[in-house]
Amino acid sequence: MAERSTAAVDVADNSGEQPLTAEADQSTADGVAKNREQDTDNDEAQESTGAEGPATTSPPELHSGHKLARRYRLEECVTRLDGFSSWRAVDEKLRRAVGVHVLPADHSRARSVLAAARSSALLGDPRFVQVLDAVEENDLVYVVHEWLPDATELTTLLASGPLEVYDAYQMVSQVSSAMAAAHREGLAHLRLNPNAVLRTSTGQWRIRGLAVNAALRGAGSDTPQRTDTESIGALLYAALTQRWPYENDAYGMSGLPKDIGLIPPDQVRAGVHRGLSELAMRALANDGATASRHESPCTTPEELVKAIGEMPRIRPPEPAFAAPPDYQRTTYQQGSYGRPAASPRVTQPTPVPPPPLQSRTGKALKWAVSALLIAALGLGSWQLADALMDQGGTADDTTNTQTTDGDEKNVPKPERGKPIAISELHDFDPFGQDGSEYPENLPKILDGDPASYWQTSYYESSDFGRLKPGVGVVVDLGKSQDVGKVDVTFIGSTSVELRAAPGDAQSRPTSFDSYDKVAEGAGTSVSLAPKDAVKTRYLLVWLTELPVQADDGRWRGRIADIKVTS
Repeated sequence: MAERSTAAVDVADNSGEQPLTAEADQSTADGVAKNREQDTDNDEAQESTGAEGPATTSPPELHSGHKLARRYRLEECVTRLDGFSSWRAVDEKLRRAVGVHVLPADHSRARSVLAAARSSALLGDPRFVQVLDAVEENDLVYVVHEWLPDATELTTLLASGPLEVYDAYQMVSQVSSAMAAAHREGLAHLRLNPNAVLRTSTGQWRIRGLAVNAALRGAGSDTPQRTDTESIGALLYAALTQRWPYENDAYGMSGLPKDIGLIPPDQVRAGVHRGLSELAMRALANDGATASRHESPCTTPEELVKAIGEMPRIRPPEPAFAAPPDYQRTTYQQGSYGRPAASPRVTQPTPVPPPPLQSRTGKALKWAVSALLIAALGLGSWQLADALMDQGGTADDTTNTQTTDGDEKNVPKPERGKPIAISELHDFDPFGQDGSEYPENLPKILDGDPASYWQTSYYESSDFGRLKPGVGVVVDLGKSQDVGKVDVTFIGSTSVELRAAPGDAQSRPTSFDSYDKVAEGAGTSVSLAPKDAVKTRYLLVWLTELPVQADDGRWRGRIADIKVTS
């Protein structure tokens, strides 16, 4: 097997001497949530082949409480290596936690770090941890970046075992799409490993250290796209197997056995998804190792995104509902509430005397009354029929409802096609980072102007860049009502589902699983009519596939109008 790109291979330090790489706990406002530092690697003591050697400049003498630019207060040093240090800090101006890398202005890598940080900041892609500031001041160069208190490193997630299939699929989809976007702007990561990939509390995957981590450590590559693609393959391999796909142990995981080469994930661990196993191999090896699988290798993140798109989509697991506890009968005895119940006294059943026999006189009276009632009913029916015949009621009017045996009733059917007023609209993005999609534009759906609309954020493809299954708008009808049809007007042909909350919902549900699908369609003017009767207060217009908008060439969903009828 040909030698793989060494720039993508991260190995653990076996020298016995470890740099300061302890990850700092970061307290959130409630003092409970914690986050590990955003730039620490397990292999900081050993650089990739061909990388620039460690600088000899001593790190600046900084301490906890030191302020940079009279704004960033350093709190705890979490990394000190090769002449630079990384800190957990507080932005006192905006009152938020941030991360800071600091190195001397005369450091051999200072210029490249500044350039990398400024290039990364210009990308502005929310899938990456954002660079907030990059400054040279008072013989120091420092880079300020986001600090994510709700994010967990992939290293930490894998400590308890491999990821579930859907989580691994989401990870590789989102990371590949983000890196493809970065490479289109001329940016590479070159240090993409389990410490650089984070999962937020909303399920979104984010990447830290784009270009900056490599600049800090002097890493480089003649084939940056291939390097990052191989690194994504290693991430997926680890996510599926909890093994690092090289012979060295790294990131808390065991490496592969020596002298056997790179074997597919589904041969390392039973039950691994076959499609994801092949995808990992296509990203990791380009030397014919995948020939037996009849699949071509992926050498760029863009090719990896295309390969993921050709796979059958992996759906999220169905939510598991706990079975209700068995019903237990509780007996309360008078005078014993709060005290142990006394043993029940066993008594003999009391015989019930038979009912008294009816006398012959009572029976005769009963039959006589019954006969009189039957005669009166017959006479009344005859007189009623004569009256109707005289008025031509039954002979000429064929629209009257006829009854045959007295069991059927003439019940009026509910009126259909009547407009139902919409009380409120709410944007709905349960799988997004901040859970909102332009709520300020929702009134444009109800203003009657076909040229105005509410729109989603833009995405890299029609399926939301594989970041989420969809977004939508919750329609509040004010009270639970019978819904016959929902007409939606889009700007651009859009795929959509109509979902409904339970009819007895007292408040607007905030989870996607609370809405059941009742209809679906696609187009610019879509009429969504449930097959079965639906009675609800809350409807969800859920967009599942987006069109390209002509004015900006981006994948967006736009709703111009929603009408609900009974």
